[in-house]
Amino acid sequence: MNIWENTLEFAKKQDELDPLKDYRNQFHLPTFHKNKVTYFTGNSLGLQPKATKSFINQELNDWAKWGVEGHFHAERPWMPYHEFITEKAAKIVGAQNNEVVVTHSLTTNLHLLMVSFYRPSNKRFKILCEKKAFPSDQYALQSQVKFHGFEPSDAIVEVGPRDGEYTIREEDILSKIAELGDTLAMIMIGGVNYFTGQVFPMNKITEEGHKVGAKVGFDLAHGVGNIPLSLHDWGVDFAAWCGYKYLNSGPGGSSGLFIHEKHVKNKDLIRFAGWWGHDKNDRFLMPDKFNPMPSAEAWQLSNAPVLSLAAHLASLEIFDIVGMKALREKSLKLTGYQEFIINDINNRNEHINLEIITPKDPDKRGCQLSIVAHGQGKALFEKLSDNGVVADWREPNVIRIAPVPLYNNFEDAYNFGQIIEKSITN
Repeated sequence: MNIWENTLEFAKKQDELDPLKDYRNQFHLPTFHKNKVTYFTGNSLGLQPKATKSFINQELNDWAKWGVEGHFHAERPWMPYHEFITEKAAKIVGAQNNEVVVTHSLTTNLHLLMVSFYRPSNKRFKILCEKKAFPSDQYALQSQVKFHGFEPSDAIVEVGPRDGEYTIREEDILSKIAELGDTLAMIMIGGVNYFTGQVFPMNKITEEGHKVGAKVGFDLAHGVGNIPLSLHDWGVDFAAWCGYKYLNSGPGGSSGLFIHEKHVKNKDLIRFAGWWGHDKNDRFLMPDKFNPMPSAEAWQLSNAPVLSLAAHLASLEIFDIVGMKALREKSLKLTGYQEFIINDINNRNEHINLEIITPKDPDKRGCQLSIVAHGQGKALFEKLSDNGVVADWREPNVIRIAPVPLYNNFEDAYNFGQIIEKSITN
């Protein structure tokens, strides 16, 4: 028996029952369109928390008041500013505090991590990644193998969907790991695929990667703040993520990185060094030899970008109150309802074929749904935009939507269904 109904009354009732409904009011909803905006692109850029301005203004005011002395006397002193974020970020990714730091940008952090964890030899030099990874990941991997004197065509092994399929079978990833064996130096996969929204079995991939002696890392740009993570318990070697998608930290917001505690205290681990990664107890004595902090902080290069981190902190304080468990519970319901509505449209209209290529199993997806609108093309996406839907088009023919549990609601899901159905039938 189906518990869902494709009616406005039902959607509004679900919103009344939603224990997280009031958090929507803590975000600025876009007002640029003549119609009410249905914002479904939190997987590209999260909405601005209303508290963000006050957090940034606090730092601007302290800068005006204190100048350089703000490093010590600002309300939140700038010298240890990144430390205000660490525990909150660690909770979201399932890590210990000494395994996490927020600094730099996503691809910068991936490169810094691969300096440490891609250490190829003549025999063990291959990298395993998913086919159709985000282009920045592909470029980073290609440049890393070239830096070490290998050809990408020899060193990079991609696992892709089987013919006629959109998602990658988990058994194909695991069997490829076993096949590569002691030639595999590193696995670097997007934990949640940006194109399809597929969540990969990170714990199993890590386990199998370690069996053959490979280091295992993940780009979690589409995972952090979206799905529950347990990076420490899974034994993941490294990971990085951006702050501007589900973490709502503003365009180009700072990135987080994770390094398992089994590595962070290894001072002999090769890394690119900067002064903010040096032991903070004698950093300002300006020693001429790098002495890394015994934590993920050792991968910092420069002092914290305070204005960017202020925006990040404003959002993480919300996450700290709500918690990933509650967000995931709502996400399962909200994305499930959106899926039901799309299927209902298909069932009631013989000429409509909206194929959801994101896995049907809720455990294998986050809040994103990727849709192929067969027979429609980009004209449909443009109609959605004309009617106030902010979604995302990916070539050749995929519309990505992300009902984000912090600020989207069931009425948004209903409205999207109404708009896409009318855009096709009218």
